[in-house]
Amino acid sequence: MKYKLVRNRKEHNLKNHAEIKGIQILNEKNLFPISWLNQQGYCEYSLYLEHFKKIETMPTQAMVEGVKEHKKLEDKFNEIAVECTFSETLGYSKEEKIISREFFVLSEIHGIMGYIDEIWMMPSEFIIIDDKPGKIPYHSLINQVLAYALAFKSMIGEDNRKIKVALRERGTDNIFWIDEFDENNENSIKFLINRMNGLFEGIKPFIPTKNKNKCNKCRFQSYCEHF
Repeated sequence: MKYKLVRNRKEHNLKNHAEIKGIQILNEKNLFPISWLNQQGYCEYSLYLEHFKKIETMPTQAMVEGVKEHKKLEDKFNEIAVECTFSETLGYSKEEKIISREFFVLSEIHGIMGYIDEIWMMPSEFIIIDDKPGKIPYHSLINQVLAYALAFKSMIGEDNRKIKVALRERGTDNIFWIDEFDENNENSIKFLINRMNGLFEGIKPFIPTKNKNKCNKCRFQSYCEHF
């Protein structure tokens, strides 16, 4: 087993969107961060408030703790990992297990980009892991890791190794949800990403959550006309 640090974001000439905070542009194509799918599953309208209206709020305690824990895991990995290109890493994985973290993926055709928390590349399959607090596989978390798999699949070309997606309790080895990235999962996430792209292109409206419990905990509640 080898640990490889792949720094491939610099290969892309990304530019900031002039109006939407967080959107990047590549060859005149909008790319949104895959992590937004988690927020979309909580409340789609909060994406509008944060990235279109550019409303800034203080991060929640959970967000602060998440960043700290994430940084701790990244630093620990970087101490033992060897820097390598994507193509080299993909080639090595045909012979032995390779583990990488903070693995940048981008799919121009689907308009998505992001960083996979951890990926296992093995001779027979790939396993894409997203670290999350808690142990409940909410649909929003599943959608996020499915989108990582979709972007990764678009990057590996004719490599037909099986791709699996998993959610792991942050800071532990506990994988509490795992599934194969099969045709049904691929079609499902493509449908959602198509909706997301429609939101950012102004074709579709942002829909607020109807769950008042979510509203009561939302950091944008004082700015929201639906609260």
